Amino acid sequence: MTTLHWVGLLLLAVIAGAVVPFQSAINANLGRGLGHPLWATLASLLVSIVVLLPVIVALRLPLPSLDFITRAPLWMWAGGAFGVCFISLALILLPKLGASGFIALAMAGQIIASLLLDHFGLFGLVERHLTAPRLIGALMLIGGVALIQFSAAPSKILTAV
Repeated sequence: MTTLHWVGLLLLAVIAGAVVPFQSAINANLGRGLGHPLWATLASLLVSIVVLLPVIVALRLPLPSLDFITRAPLWMWAGGAFGVCFISLALILLPKLGASGFIALAMAGQIIASLLLDHFGLFGLVERHLTAPRLIGALMLIGGVALIQFSAAPSKILTAV
């Protein structure tokens, strides 16, 4: 893999992470407008389908194998449930913790879970054992999360008198 290819992949990963706080903030407002975070979760997932279906049609993707669908282990279908969990919790917690606080804490959870998934090679991932440098890196990231969340109180909105 070329360096340019790697840089492109890294940039795409950063973009994937960057859209999450926007999604969470937008959905939090939608939840307030619709009267409950779960309505906003449903709306978000429905919009996802509406956006995704034309892309699938435009790419002329073949239909998935019915044999695979009927024989896939149940854990392979859990991604949607995890998506609902993340979106719903983001809608509830983001207004209380702020965008940076929620994302920082969510990232801490992602780091811990990712280390476990890698270490044990769960769900078909290649095993990447938890080494001292990986653990130190994770602890440094989580330390950064703590600084982001706990270093500043929410600002007061100033109004002209």
